[in-house]
Amino acid sequence: MATVSETAAADKPQREFTRVARDNYVSREFAAQEKEHLWPKVWQVACREEEIPNVGDYIVYDVADDTIVVVRRPGNVFKAFFNVCPHRGRQIMEGQGHTVNFRCGYHNWTFDLEGKNIAVQDRQDWGDFLDKECIDLVPVKTGTWGGFVFINMDAECEPLEEYLAPVPEYLDPFEFEKMRIRWALELHIDSNWKTALEAFMEGYHVAATHSQLLPQNGDDYTTSFAHGKHSHFGYWDATVPIGQPAPRLKTAAPKDPRPGLIEFYRQMEETFGAIFTDRDYEAVKGLMDECPPDADPMTALGLAIELGRKAAEKEGCGYPPDLTPEVMFKAGTDWHIFPNCVTLPYFDGAVWYRARPDGDDPNKCIFNIYSLKRYAGGKEPGAKMEKHEDIKGKSFGLIVDQDVGNMKLVQKGMKCRGFRHALPNPVQEVEISNFHKHLEAYVLGQRRPQNVEK
Repeated sequence: MATVSETAAADKPQREFTRVARDNYVSREFAAQEKEHLWPKVWQVACREEEIPNVGDYIVYDVADDTIVVVRRPGNVFKAFFNVCPHRGRQIMEGQGHTVNFRCGYHNWTFDLEGKNIAVQDRQDWGDFLDKECIDLVPVKTGTWGGFVFINMDAECEPLEEYLAPVPEYLDPFEFEKMRIRWALELHIDSNWKTALEAFMEGYHVAATHSQLLPQNGDDYTTSFAHGKHSHFGYWDATVPIGQPAPRLKTAAPKDPRPGLIEFYRQMEETFGAIFTDRDYEAVKGLMDECPPDADPMTALGLAIELGRKAAEKEGCGYPPDLTPEVMFKAGTDWHIFPNCVTLPYFDGAVWYRARPDGDDPNKCIFNIYSLKRYAGGKEPGAKMEKHEDIKGKSFGLIVDQDVGNMKLVQKGMKCRGFRHALPNPVQEVEISNFHKHLEAYVLGQRRPQNVEK
């Protein structure tokens, strides 16, 4: 099989030792600069298309102090507007739902779904003072990719396609647009939005945080690469596949690879319910009949994937035709899409993470998880976002609980005067160092000086 240098040689960087300033996570001043120089300038995911499936359906997306309403229009078009009444500044819409117009509950100013003002209560009181421009809603740029609706507050922004490049080149074959929400969570967490997101921007934490996976995880050693402001990691240097014990355990490989593979899929389904699907887990059980016990581990894994494909096609869900093993190998395991999304895709499903600030406090964020899956037409569950403003004492499955537990403790530790800066692993945590390189360029206008001395 090709090495990563053969499949993505142009993207292979010189390894760089970096430090990430503590202020990037805990400083109110830095958060205020993000609010002014990052969030108004970047493309960011507002919702999935299926969250507003019908014409007139809307959803509100809040980030820092800005509030935006996204609405579906005829012809699979999505419009977005700053969600604020030009009269006295009241937020107009809340949550999500269906509407025929946008009406401000303060003084009845009303707007159509193109953002045009159609009613001003007692308009004659203004005489000729009100012109059309000043009483319409302010539009926000929109774009779609992979079944997600993106927004950008900058009227002069680059097209979404240019902003995302080269991500679609690697991830289009997964056909996210043909997946639907299996389940989705919104959690209010006591951590910076970057602290939360970075929990999923490297595989270096698996051995410690998710140690229960190691007996069937395969080689957990990852490598990571930058692609402009985006980045990814994968298991290109792995010596053994999933279903086998991680080499760091120094335990003997089983003679029969089938039980380990089945157990890996079971753990992922029962303790996470994302990336791999329940259909994949049921299908992989067929290895006991379809695969000889002395099969090579890679052969067994290939058969497990084939069983998943057959199960999806049998249910009428289809299967990504261009997602060959070579394409998936090149794509890797995990992508950071700048600034605030991470995805881990698979043949049949995917998980997406999104983090954003919760108001002005750098120690609080809103964190979303989307578990996506392919369904046959008409069989989609129509799952809604499950929202939790208070997560204390709640469980969201073992793997999510383990990651969220880290977020809170990392944020607390970073505020300690004994912590000076983060030291990302130069091989396995390039997603993090590259993220801050480009974040600082937006927020500060330049990268912070790097002292690479010990």
